[in-house]
Amino acid sequence: MFARTDALAVEDSLVRLRHALHRQPELGLDLPRTQRAVLDALSGLPLEITTGRQLTSVTAVLRGGRSGPAVLLRGDMDALPVQEDSGVPYASEVPGRMHACGHDVHTAGLVGAARLLAARREELAGDVVFMFQPGEEGMGGARLMVEEGVLDAAGTRVVAAYALHVTSAVLPVGTAAVRPGPMLAASDEVTVRVVGAGGHGSSPHLAKDPVPAVCEMVTALQTLVTRTVDIFDPAVITVGSLHAGSAGNVIPGAAEFTATIRTFSEETRARVRAALERTVRGIAAAHGLTAGTDYREGYPVTVNDAAEAAFALRTAREVLGAARVFEAPRPMAGSEDFSYVLHEVPGAYVGLGACPPDQDPSAAPMNHSAQAVYDDRAVADAAALLAGLAARRLQEAGARKTGAPTEQPS
Repeated sequence: MFARTDALAVEDSLVRLRHALHRQPELGLDLPRTQRAVLDALSGLPLEITTGRQLTSVTAVLRGGRSGPAVLLRGDMDALPVQEDSGVPYASEVPGRMHACGHDVHTAGLVGAARLLAARREELAGDVVFMFQPGEEGMGGARLMVEEGVLDAAGTRVVAAYALHVTSAVLPVGTAAVRPGPMLAASDEVTVRVVGAGGHGSSPHLAKDPVPAVCEMVTALQTLVTRTVDIFDPAVITVGSLHAGSAGNVIPGAAEFTATIRTFSEETRARVRAALERTVRGIAAAHGLTAGTDYREGYPVTVNDAAEAAFALRTAREVLGAARVFEAPRPMAGSEDFSYVLHEVPGAYVGLGACPPDQDPSAAPMNHSAQAVYDDRAVADAAALLAGLAARRLQEAGARKTGAPTEQPS
């Protein structure tokens, strides 16, 4: 029903919207300027629009011309606290803020999908829910929108949900990747504080030094992964912050470190947490110290439904071209709050290339970098792919109901 060429008619206006959003990035759950830009961009379309109570979200429902189920398309809207150094002419005008993760592309692409689908509303065998979400970057905006009823915005629970994420590296612009099962990792964080007794650096036997114990813990956590976790269901523990003391000749009374933990199943997630807490407390006890852990669970694993991932792969090949789309061989260790949506309804999360053609995808600055650049052509790719996923999913649902063939020409 849709191909990338369908998005070319609205590409220029979508790119202008993307540039406007990029110049004025906002953080977290409160994005008033972004919300206003989205509402203005949707003005005039036959949509039922509501806004969030706990966050500046926008939910828009498009009623299809024929009866059928509802599907959901999501685009996140928030930026990052990064000082932009990309050199693009539409760079951020707000100091210390940047759309370094490409959410401006997602937002403009979802607006484009709404325009494309609205133009062919009478052909749709069901309804489409457009989920414009703040607060993906660590604030759990998707969970809040689920709590506020986005999955039931059309009057019935959506039967499938789709989202995409652009990459400024790895994938060239115009390409896409998806896989069944885990697509992205769960992301947790732990702070370990080890308490001993301070003293003079010349007399460690008169103190209880936490520093060697903390060093031993950091090393032991790497061994923990290799000896506790199935290599085919992996985990990553990275200690990114470690602090102890204030002078070279003083033994501190306490030391602490903070680590991120990435896992790809809830079973391994629970196993790693238990093993980590057991390990640090055991090492502390062996040194005559005490250890406390502040373990903070972040986003769950983002799991693509197998049937929906296969559908998304097939649809992406039809929209973008078969040579440009492939099944991802492995998940990525990033995390996403779209996981909360996929925990409630089946769906798929798709990676979309946006690395400019003048850069090497294997060496280009990655998402979250101050130098990250996303090619404008990804906006039309996103619009066409999202529209195609919604239209084809409704089409297939109707075909299953009537027994008609599901394959239709683009």
